[in-house]
Amino acid sequence: MTPTPADSRREHLTNWLSSLNQRYLLDVNSLAPASSDASFRRYFRLNSAGAHGATLIAVDAPPPEKCREFVDVAHLLATADVHVPTVLECDLEQGFMLVTDLGTQSYIATLDSDDTTAARPLMREALDTLIRWQLASREGVLPPFDEAFLRREMELMPEWYVGRHLNRTLDAHQREVLDRTFALLIASARAQPQVYMLRDFMPRNLMIAEPNPGVLDFQDAVYGPITYDVASLLRDAFISWDEEFELDCFAYYWERARKAGLPVDADFGEFYRQLEWMGLQRHIKVLGLFARINYRDGKPHYLADLPRFLDYARKVSERYRPLSAFAKLLDDLEDRATEVGYTF
Repeated sequence: MTPTPADSRREHLTNWLSSLNQRYLLDVNSLAPASSDASFRRYFRLNSAGAHGATLIAVDAPPPEKCREFVDVAHLLATADVHVPTVLECDLEQGFMLVTDLGTQSYIATLDSDDTTAARPLMREALDTLIRWQLASREGVLPPFDEAFLRREMELMPEWYVGRHLNRTLDAHQREVLDRTFALLIASARAQPQVYMLRDFMPRNLMIAEPNPGVLDFQDAVYGPITYDVASLLRDAFISWDEEFELDCFAYYWERARKAGLPVDADFGEFYRQLEWMGLQRHIKVLGLFARINYRDGKPHYLADLPRFLDYARKVSERYRPLSAFAKLLDDLEDRATEVGYTF
């Protein structure tokens, strides 16, 4: 059988780990897959008899995957008193890292949307962690989540979801609706206070750990709108909550953030609108992203979560009059009838 590029990468990773064996007392023969990822990064767990834990995580992040950014953001997070893996070794040229292991119990495997009593303390710990991270924010340290960035993300939807997945072509009016919607969401995002933003702060990337939570997958961190990570935590790709629990968590964050001195809007209603519109920007992106992951990268299981994001997007765009044309566009693309009730 002809070796694949992944086989070759694993062989090089094993050789690299063998060179570290004496320092960390590694059992390289125990190397086994630890988790999957939507990107080309791969994670492996291996046994260790050293001082950093019984198991460690080897990361295979082939260039141009973001090893340097992972190292830099890990330092920023740790300085902000956020529990993240410690980078023990890093080979930036090859794209290999050896990091400490935060365990195997993720938030997504623990949370039950039908048991909000058990979920509440976990989500509050996550929101407190987010506040500590945001309080450490400094302009000019992380890349800006600027207008071009926001627009580039949302353009994934017409290209990959509409064009490739639905096999539809937008007419001039539909494209105009999309452009107006994008402009509204960009203006809302850019008008918000800008802080450190993880971009993938969601239950799949949070671990039950001590101290709780452990945070993973942060190499894409940027400097952007204050509501983004709150929206991504509660309106996630892999679990949905009822509106009462969402509001409880949003109110908890808003109150704690204000007391901590973060510049959230003083009016909770306006904060909630900002959060909903920010979430819609993310959901538009994910519709395109998950379609691209399927058709370009051959990972079809992400398509199963497209209905969740369509539901998020439809609810928000139906709730606000300026977004009503986008709600109708979604229904037209899926040949659905529309019933709209506006909030603002």
